[in-house]
Amino acid sequence: MMHDNDAPVQLNRLYEEFFERGLQYFFPFATFQALGATPPGPPETLEGQATTAVVRLPWPSAQYAIHNPVPFTVHDVRMLDSVRVVLTARYHMLRDAEHHGLNVERFWGVPEDRYVSAFLDRQPYTEHVPASPDRIAAAIEVLRTSALTTYENRRISTGALLFGTASDPCHALPASPPHPLRYAAALTRARSFHRLSDGLTTLALVDPAGFFVDVIDVQQWAAPYETLPVPVPSPARYAAHSRATLCGGHLCLILTATGEMKMFADGVQVLRFLDGRWRLTNAVEKYRRWQQGLRNAALADLLFVTALNLAEERRGGLLVVLDDPHAVSRLISHSDLLSATPSPHPVPGHASKDQFHYLLRDKGLLTLPTTILETIARIDGAVIMDTDAHLLAFGAILHYPDLATLHPDNIEGGRASAAIAASRFGRALKISEDGLISCYHHGHHLWDM
Repeated sequence: MMHDNDAPVQLNRLYEEFFERGLQYFFPFATFQALGATPPGPPETLEGQATTAVVRLPWPSAQYAIHNPVPFTVHDVRMLDSVRVVLTARYHMLRDAEHHGLNVERFWGVPEDRYVSAFLDRQPYTEHVPASPDRIAAAIEVLRTSALTTYENRRISTGALLFGTASDPCHALPASPPHPLRYAAALTRARSFHRLSDGLTTLALVDPAGFFVDVIDVQQWAAPYETLPVPVPSPARYAAHSRATLCGGHLCLILTATGEMKMFADGVQVLRFLDGRWRLTNAVEKYRRWQQGLRNAALADLLFVTALNLAEERRGGLLVVLDDPHAVSRLISHSDLLSATPSPHPVPGHASKDQFHYLLRDKGLLTLPTTILETIARIDGAVIMDTDAHLLAFGAILHYPDLATLHPDNIEGGRASAAIAASRFGRALKISEDGLISCYHHGHHLWDM
């Protein structure tokens, strides 16, 4: 068998390039530093702390330090290792192909889809283990193909639940039907396939071997987990999809009608494909930071869910929580305050938003239905409150100075400028119409999701 040092130099260099590109895809702002020859020890060792991670690879002189502008999360380190696992498996197959043959299927598809697959399930890429089908990569290909298809002139939504291998006392894998179909891109040739699993209410059930064995109602599947807490609040539209993965190691893959792909595992959305690339949500860490910053769990939960729901509907909005409610006068006009009284003698034929302030004056957000908050958040301008959940203004137009000193980078869009300005007095959640949620504090951008 050929040893690592006997592999062609071109092969080693090629896989170093693949590795760097794979990491740059998921960590576009990271920098990479080659550390020289790999030291003795297992080549798969991965170490990480704060903003630096070290990855050791099986090809010579391929040890890297990856420096990230923000600290690596648990999922970040897991994705680093997933890129390594996929490329290591491919490298060894090419290097040893003369003796062990070549599993061509492992080279199919978009490389980033394979990294996502390994992030969710390492088994198909584990060496010295009998080869198993990469059902996650196959399912992603189904979603990718479906995203390019329309049905009766409408974009398609679809989805699947991949039955897990862990213990689930609430569900048993159904007996395999005779001649089941493999859940793969070939299914999309049948127009009726997308009607069977619309991704929102019904899902295809895929067994561990990758076969389409049943159609399930996602609400019914998630019902036994209704009382279990979830790690992170979910948008209302996909709350059942998150709960469906709380037990058993099940995975849920969704294609939405907007062309976005979502991946749920362990009760939370962990990945999304948006604007042409995969993104780690790091939802658990981001929600933890948001919750700790507000120090009001109920308000944090309410605003987070509201932002998620608006993002799913592709509706823009701006939610601002002031550290000091008295600072509101420095941010908006007096007439925008709910406490302001409209003129008793309005201009004939003139109507303004402040005439409706009495409807929400002196009301706390925690006593309002979420739907009401979402409704007023859709109005142009910002929803402003304090940390005690007192609603101070809605549809408010913010006044702010030139932000060139505070934020020298180019700022795209008035909502981003408003979010940065408002965050000088507290925390701001900006919801974009493209589905992204951004958090700002003290004039700084903290995270996107």
